[in-house]
Amino acid sequence: MTNPLTTLPRRAARWSATHPWRAIGAWFLLVVVAVALAALVPTAETEDADYRHGDSGRAAELVAAAGLDGPDTENVLVTADGVLDPAAADAAAAAVVTALTPLEGVAAVAGPQWSPDRSALLVPVQLARDDDGSGRGALADRVLDAVAGVQDAHPDVEVRATGDATLDAAIDERVGDDLAAAEGISLPITLVLMLVAFGALVAAGLPVLLAVTSVAATIGILAPISHLVPAESTVTSMVVLIGMAVGVDYSLFYLKREREERLAGHSTLEAVDIAAQTSGHSILVSGGAVIASMTGLFLMGDATFNSLAVGSIIVVGVAVLGSVTVLPALLAKLGRWVDRPRVPLLWRLNARIGRGGLSTRILAPVVRRPGVALLLSGLVVAALALPALGLRVHAGNLDTLPASVPEVQTMREVAAAFPSEGTVVDVVVGSDDDDAVARALTSLERDAVATGDFTATGEAPSTARGTTVLHLGLPYEESDERVDDAVRALRADLVPAAFDGTDAEVVVGGDAAVSLDTADRFGGRLPLVVGFVLLLTFLMMLVTFRSVVVAALSTVLNLASVGVAFGFLVLVFQHGWGSGLLDFTNPGFVIDWLPLFVLVVLVGLSMDYHVFVVSRIREHVSAGLPTRVAVQRGIADTAGVVTSAAAVMVSVFAIFATLSMLEMKMMGVGLSAAILLDATLVRLVMLPAALVLLGERAWWPVRPRPVVPPPAAPLDWETGEVRPAPGPERQPV
Repeated sequence: MTNPLTTLPRRAARWSATHPWRAIGAWFLLVVVAVALAALVPTAETEDADYRHGDSGRAAELVAAAGLDGPDTENVLVTADGVLDPAAADAAAAAVVTALTPLEGVAAVAGPQWSPDRSALLVPVQLARDDDGSGRGALADRVLDAVAGVQDAHPDVEVRATGDATLDAAIDERVGDDLAAAEGISLPITLVLMLVAFGALVAAGLPVLLAVTSVAATIGILAPISHLVPAESTVTSMVVLIGMAVGVDYSLFYLKREREERLAGHSTLEAVDIAAQTSGHSILVSGGAVIASMTGLFLMGDATFNSLAVGSIIVVGVAVLGSVTVLPALLAKLGRWVDRPRVPLLWRLNARIGRGGLSTRILAPVVRRPGVALLLSGLVVAALALPALGLRVHAGNLDTLPASVPEVQTMREVAAAFPSEGTVVDVVVGSDDDDAVARALTSLERDAVATGDFTATGEAPSTARGTTVLHLGLPYEESDERVDDAVRALRADLVPAAFDGTDAEVVVGGDAAVSLDTADRFGGRLPLVVGFVLLLTFLMMLVTFRSVVVAALSTVLNLASVGVAFGFLVLVFQHGWGSGLLDFTNPGFVIDWLPLFVLVVLVGLSMDYHVFVVSRIREHVSAGLPTRVAVQRGIADTAGVVTSAAAVMVSVFAIFATLSMLEMKMMGVGLSAAILLDATLVRLVMLPAALVLLGERAWWPVRPRPVVPPPAAPLDWETGEVRPAPGPERQPV
């Protein structure tokens, strides 16, 4: 029976190679149209309502329906390097009011407020509503310019602004700078790695070209799709991250096999055909594994994960499409010019790596003592994964924003000096009995403050359209574990006691409650997503290799790599290992959405070279070799490709670990460390050791049968039709 995973890439390559200009033109048109879409169609981004879950989500709905969700605000903080002079502070604050009141986009400027210890003066600024946020950047500039003018006129105090407009603008600018830096660094590094991998300029440029065009096309395609699935702000980062990794890897697999077949004496077209039938098959399976993993994110039912899943799935699909269409066309047109011009030193180095010399020396003791190798490598992996048992997640907050951004530092000082601007929860009550609600809220505030976990903000409850909101402060940093305990106690004990005997709907919201609800939601659905992803990849490996043992082994190795990734996240970001080197302040937790995303990305991407390696081993088994010998040859044959592929992934991810945004650092550290260990210890030691120990049992229930090698010229390239072959098709790799 014909395997569609083998015939599809072969047919695509055959058509592309025999109609190269059509294939190249079609790809170019796809990229141009996609980029044009990004310019013509505005991207629909996620809104606050998309993130509402649990009690905190219900609280936000009630507040919005009652019109109690106030407009965006800015805060102008007046402080001093030493003791703040009250007269100087009052004069500066009055100047702030005068400067900001007439600004376009400012609705009102409230009177200055002193902090409880009179060390700071705050001028709250209410901004005009801007539903689409289109004018926030310009408004931020106007506010900052006005505040800078006040600062110049009052040098004896410090006058700084922070808030919804200025802080968002500063973070957006920093993210943009980070991404530009990452893209600027990743491209030359990737090109250098490809030069080492191929030793020739043209061959090195093709994978980078495919990756860049795949990313560009995906970003364009996402613009119209965002009107169905709103785009989260970090989706572009994910597209760049994953698109560069898979785009380069898929081209690498294809190019390496095509070159290998040409060196074996086949013509360029014959080599393209064999590469399509073998590496093309691996690319389809690998892409399918990544896509299957990403679909697990939809189970979370969360706007962030929906957006990340869509972006990742599209960029992988586009990269696979380019690898099996335009790449064969380019190879057919270039012919042997793909290996020109050669870089002499790198060409010789590439030849040595391609023969698997290093892997042979590593494999020798693994094959001789597979049990010892598996035990020792397993202990190392277990030790690195053990810290993952203490993983603690929390929503991103001020602690996870870069302190080097002035507006972030100012916001931290505002939160410290003014409790009502710090960690706050909202008790939202839906009831028409205003008197009963007032009595209950008075009792609730008194009892909550008495526990020591809450503070009175000094603000009276707000009421409108049958909804009342009471703000309660907490004397802790937002990421403090005591915040979650306090919110749980408020919901489980204090609120029911205060509203006993009433029919009011009472829910607790606010940022602290949102973080708790999000963490609980992730914790509850994480096992479901993990099970779904592992089951789906198990079934894909089972269908691909027709071996229950190989599929189960793949799942176990994936779990090992995920454990290592989580372990590194805990060691670095909870315990602070390497915080000085990576230039961040240890938050003591991992941002809530990252573990799940790292899991699905890692499972998907690690299958790239896993499928490539196991397929080559299976090919040798199909040729009649014993499993031990097939493992040795398969690892040696693919060592150069795996090394290059892993180097690309690790380098791209490591670049993200150097960025200033902490969530990007976390993602970069977790993925780069896990991929590095996965491509070396897990796939180069644990995988071959396990297969050698299993022997022929590894291919249960059906051992691959020996096959007759394919004819020298499997295609009639004049017609593009397959010529009758004397034996079965070559096994895919």
